Amino acid sequence: MPPDTLAPLMAGEFALQSGQLDEAARWYLEAARAAGDDEPLAERATRIAILANDDTRAAQALRLWRARAPESPGMLAASATLALRAGKLRQAGKDLETLLEDGDPRGWRYASVALNGGRDPQATARVLDRLVKRGAIPDDLAAWQEFGRMALRLDDPKLARRIMDEVVRRFPGEPRVALLRATQLQQAGQADEARAILAQVEPQAAVDPEMRAMLAIAYETVRDLEAAARVMAQGPQDTSSYGVRASLLARAGDNRALATLYEELAEDATRPDPTRRLLLGRIAEFLERPAEALDWYRGVAGGPHRTEARMRAAVALHNLERRDEAYAEARALQDDASVADEARREAYLLEAEMRQREGDDAGELEVLGRGLAAWPDDPDLLYARGLAWERQDWIDRAEADLRRVLVTDPENVAALNALGYTLADRTDRYREALELIDRARTAEPDNAAIIDSYGWVLYRLGRNQEALVELRRAWGLMKDPEVAAHLGEVLWRMGRRADAQRYFEEARALDPDNRALRRALEQFGITLPPAEGAGEAPAKPATAPEAAR
Repeated sequence: MPPDTLAPLMAGEFALQSGQLDEAARWYLEAARAAGDDEPLAERATRIAILANDDTRAAQALRLWRARAPESPGMLAASATLALRAGKLRQAGKDLETLLEDGDPRGWRYASVALNGGRDPQATARVLDRLVKRGAIPDDLAAWQEFGRMALRLDDPKLARRIMDEVVRRFPGEPRVALLRATQLQQAGQADEARAILAQVEPQAAVDPEMRAMLAIAYETVRDLEAAARVMAQGPQDTSSYGVRASLLARAGDNRALATLYEELAEDATRPDPTRRLLLGRIAEFLERPAEALDWYRGVAGGPHRTEARMRAAVALHNLERRDEAYAEARALQDDASVADEARREAYLLEAEMRQREGDDAGELEVLGRGLAAWPDDPDLLYARGLAWERQDWIDRAEADLRRVLVTDPENVAALNALGYTLADRTDRYREALELIDRARTAEPDNAAIIDSYGWVLYRLGRNQEALVELRRAWGLMKDPEVAAHLGEVLWRMGRRADAQRYFEEARALDPDNRALRRALEQFGITLPPAEGAGEAPAKPATAPEAAR
């Protein structure tokens, strides 16, 4: 490596690790210029500049990359992305056609990445439409499925129909095509038509386990959980398939069918099968029969499932309002030296969640404090306490705990994202928040939760159009109520009230008690119309908390 390359390369890497993407793009471009014919460095400089949304430096780095690797599929994909961002749609289309005509089986995947890098959904849809019309997409069902899903994410029903028609023509009789078609119809508001198509596939699912799983997922997509459970009931059954069916029925609120499944399994539970007893306990919890759940968990006498059974027994006791016994069960796990360290730490998280459920904020913090006394600087306990502080509006303490995680693990993506989001959401330290989120984006650029955080901080910085692009991308990757609420708020600020209301209603359908949704509705004084078929969601048993973001 030439001597004049090392210094800017080190400066660029330092800036990258610090979340200063603008500086990283500048230094990496300088290093790439000084590196002679170093292709990987030109590629890295281009990708970092694209991630930093620095299109000028990205174009300069791309010229270096093109000179050093003129036929690289990655280079062509980057070129298409930059052309798309600059509104040069014809050039973007030409780059993508060259990429797809190359014969490289990875070509369509590179093309997908390039299209996902665009900022304007309408421009991206126009380029994708060009590829379809010109017959550029290869005869690969996986490719057509991906581009079909992309059209759905771009919210372009006309393009989605065109792709779907082409898929049907190219792959007649392929059941996976029917599944994609049903998803497209569901998004277009034609739920009955979507279900009719899925019903036609069911006979094949009866004899094909892979198709059965795919069909169940498709029914979930069209929000017909009872049908998904019915499909999973076909063919040979084991504890895993029973568990999937129970989960689907519980989420659908079909307690009658769930109770029937429960009775069927209970009759066959005379033998001491611990996995079956655990499943029966979970179903009893869903059916709000905590006493029966406790009996099933107590019936797991030993073996590798005993610790999980003890955890669930604590939850069942809490649901029975035998709270002192529930906490005693959790503490017994915390103090049991024969239990694996990970499970003992999990017991602290479980007790903290139980206390949070009953609104015992002080108790939640006390439990996590005890856990940290036993396991100093444990990242999961610190992370959980940081989120607890944030919920209780102690933002400085939340920041302190999340920063403690980052002291021992500077690349902890969850902590980077949580801290960045907290600073963006609860303070006016937006630039600092952006650097933290950019560090997380560098590690996981396609993580939907991180893309949501990035969109949110852009919104807080007043960059509404850029925020909208990122939040739409996050929504395409993850149908999450918080993402929908964020999209609604940005659209409302931009004066697009009808679009905003649609996303607020999506958020409510997913979680009517979502904090971001409630805050947005209160802030703007919005009253949503009553939801169709509104009713009470089935109770969901507690589990040890997962990362919130």
